[in-house]
This record gives sequence, structure tokens and C-alpha cells, in this order.
Amino acid sequence: MAVDYDNSAVGDCMSVPTASSDTATATVDPSSQSAAVVRFRSCRWRKPPEDGEAECCVHRDVLPLTGTRGFDPEAWCPDCAFFKLRRTPRKSTEDGRRY
Repeated sequence: MAVDYDNSAVGDCMSVPTASSDTATATVDPSSQSAAVVRFRSCRWRKPPEDGEAECCVHRDVLPLTGTRGFDPEAWCPDCAFFKLRRTPRKSTEDGRRY
């Protein structure tokens, strides 16, 4: 059997299969998340994932114990005493700021 090396689809050991766009845009169903993860995602002490680091709690009493790589919301967030709901800031009005 002869191999056709001129055909780009045959014998190309350098090609890498690409992931479809469907897998890249997959979203997590909120109903499938536990209550601890939902609470962690709404906490003001949550540090979002950046530069290859996982998300973690940056509260001064939690961070030294868990670090940035070993944080588990299931162990910390269900009855966290440091939980503070992340709120969106309100738009300021001109009425309250007259100098």
C-alpha cells in the first residue's frame, strides 16, 4: 500500500487536533453547584482566577491556612464567619454632595 505524502491530511504528524468552540464556551449550570460554591462566588473575599492561579479566599484569617492552591469552598464557605456579600456600588447622586 502506497502512502500519499502530498496529501496534507495523510501522514501529517505535526498537526494537532483543535478543540471545538462548543467545549470552550461551556458554562456551569448554577443548579449543579453546591451551596458552598455559590456562597463563595458571591463573597467579597473571593479572588478570581488570575495568571494560572486558582480562585481562593483572600481573607487575612483564611489565606494563611488554605493558601491560594489548596482552597476548598466545601470546607470553608458553608458557615463562614467572615462572609460578606459582594455588592455592586450604587451610582452617586448630585443631591447628596453639595459643597
